[in-house]
Amino acid sequence: MVQVRDQAWIGEDGHADVRAWLAQLPLALETTDAERVAAAAHCAADAVARPGLDLDDWCADSDCLLAGLETAQILAELQVSADCLIAGLLYRAVREERLPLAQVEERFGSATAQLLEGVLRMAAVSDLRKTGDERVLGQADAQRDNLRKMLVAIVDDVRVALIKLAERTCAIRAVKNDRDRREPIAREVFDVYAPLAHRLGIGHLKWELEDLSFRYLHPDAYGKIARLLDGKRRERDLFIRRVSEQLQVVLHNADIEFEISGRAKHIYSIWRKMQRKGIGFSQVYDIRAIRLLVPSVADCYATLGLVHGLWRNIPNEFDDYIANPKENGYRSLHTAVIGPEGKILEVQIRTFQMHEEAELGVCAHWRYKGSDPDGRLGSSYDEKIAWLRQVLDWHEEGDAEGIAEELRADITQDRVYVFTPKGDVVSLAAGATPLDFAYHVHTEVGHRCRGAKVNGQIVPLTYALQTGERVEILTGRQDQPRRDWLQPGLGYLRTSRARAKVQQWFKSQAREENIDAGRQLLEREFRRMALTSVDYKRIAAKVQQPTVDDMYAAVGAGDLSSSTVVNAAQDLVGDRPQPKLRVAAPPGRRRARAGKVEVQGVGNLLTHMAGCCKPLPGDRIVGYITQGRGVSVHRADCQRVMQFQEEAPERIIEVDWGAAEGERFEVDLAIEAYDRQGLLRDVTALFANARINVLAINTLSNKHTHTATMRLTVEISDLGSLAKLLERLNRLKNVISAARLDR
Repeated sequence: MVQVRDQAWIGEDGHADVRAWLAQLPLALETTDAERVAAAAHCAADAVARPGLDLDDWCADSDCLLAGLETAQILAELQVSADCLIAGLLYRAVREERLPLAQVEERFGSATAQLLEGVLRMAAVSDLRKTGDERVLGQADAQRDNLRKMLVAIVDDVRVALIKLAERTCAIRAVKNDRDRREPIAREVFDVYAPLAHRLGIGHLKWELEDLSFRYLHPDAYGKIARLLDGKRRERDLFIRRVSEQLQVVLHNADIEFEISGRAKHIYSIWRKMQRKGIGFSQVYDIRAIRLLVPSVADCYATLGLVHGLWRNIPNEFDDYIANPKENGYRSLHTAVIGPEGKILEVQIRTFQMHEEAELGVCAHWRYKGSDPDGRLGSSYDEKIAWLRQVLDWHEEGDAEGIAEELRADITQDRVYVFTPKGDVVSLAAGATPLDFAYHVHTEVGHRCRGAKVNGQIVPLTYALQTGERVEILTGRQDQPRRDWLQPGLGYLRTSRARAKVQQWFKSQAREENIDAGRQLLEREFRRMALTSVDYKRIAAKVQQPTVDDMYAAVGAGDLSSSTVVNAAQDLVGDRPQPKLRVAAPPGRRRARAGKVEVQGVGNLLTHMAGCCKPLPGDRIVGYITQGRGVSVHRADCQRVMQFQEEAPERIIEVDWGAAEGERFEVDLAIEAYDRQGLLRDVTALFANARINVLAINTLSNKHTHTATMRLTVEISDLGSLAKLLERLNRLKNVISAARLDR
């Protein structure tokens, strides 16, 4: 049922009396705050006469002063702060560009200006929404849901959402007689803002937005139900009065403090129930309904027992939303009984606090601020805000094999909501890249992706998308995915759905092409990681491939990652037979921590990283007992270690990487490139952007071959960081190769 509003502060000539408006506000303001709100109202009044934009999401006959006062009126009912009131009062004037935002900040402070900026961002998102029947990806419902979630995701302050809801409520009230703008505004409110009010638990706004939208979008159905309600109103009111008198006697005798009132059933709610259950108007049980408010939860259940003792309850028509609250935090007891004269009656029972929260939702926090010693109300408020920020109830299609992992990974993450070039909203996992976006839109778009633009600017395919950005994919004429896209450490793809599509493409290619591609990829990775003298047959067996060619084909098709093969190769290098002569271990064979390395068999030995091979965490390592310098830690495939094994095998001991965190290790790199102007600058800029410390650098240019050779010593935390760094170096213009140097 649409609410009847008292606007006595509007004179017969249609002009607003600001003083009268302030006097009737349902909000206690300090004198200073009241003066600021009055100044904002006069500021909006001055803005009316200034030139501005004609917005198609508002009634053409309304002005920014009346709209601002009505918006602030709604916000005052929600018990918001003075800054929020002022922002609501001035929003339409700022939106229509009649009042500069800088002027608002100067006169009313940065807090008010920040709230207005947030509401303007929400308005910008709504403006991008398509008004036609065309649906992105063929999913209309998903589009509406994504748009709602996107609006929520860009909100930094819950008051921003409240201002927008209040403004949309005023907008849909104002278009009653504006036939041209009524339907599109009602559609937007119904699809986006009524569900948002529901999610925030603001019941009275939700009902009004739904009823007004339903009235404009389905006038025939609305009028039919309204006539049926009007025809039975007198009878219903008399029935509710008799029921209330009976309940008052019972509750007084039980010594329970209470408030009782009849509850008007909203027209849209009646229609929705009729549609959902396939029933007629006469079968809607809760047209006749009362609401009982009591002090405590215990009183709720005691009152429920009294009601069921007075009248017989209807089976399957009882809902305990106190024990099992709705997703928006709504709590109450609902039951249907056969009341006097055999007529069905719905009874709602809740505490005073529950009622306040049902009507005001997240805004109930301000109502009780300062009077909540136990922090229970604040906790409830925080839970609602947690929903606001986390954006629940998402779903993303994916292949059967990868969807479980995707759900586990994304359940604790936020989502990002980005625009297509046409203004449709696409929901992706946090951290998703333009390449993930391309495969989400269409498989062929992903296969043909050659680059991407974000907000009109070229970005790398590894760029992490942010909510609200507009993404455009640059495509070629032919399908040409890259195998590097499947490397987890390189950051091209973050969703299992996109990875599965790339893998499927490579599986469809000819086996000989996959073998050749896999061989080239592995040889390149081995060179980068300075792995020499590896046995490919043993590696293939370790990764459970029958032959070396099968291993190459699996890598080329994307079924087997190159990092898995490289790790297996490192394990085999470390598994080479060791001499039997070792330092005698004390009883109980213990491990003693020595800095970053665990030394097996002896304790409390000084360790240091060998300068010849400079091992990194993840490398297979061995120790060599030196004279006077403790244990020298080498890579297992180091040439000097092989020499030590022949000369002094008794000094070779087993060592493992310890659990030290935040450590960095020196690594020597070699870069070969065609010489060009700016090459050194690009290399050093890459290190700076990656926050990698360069300890030494030596550059030599060959004028005859027009090549340049660089030798660098850098600090690296682990092998994964090294692999990513080498990949970025190899992608630089004119770089022939970049690899770890094995001295």
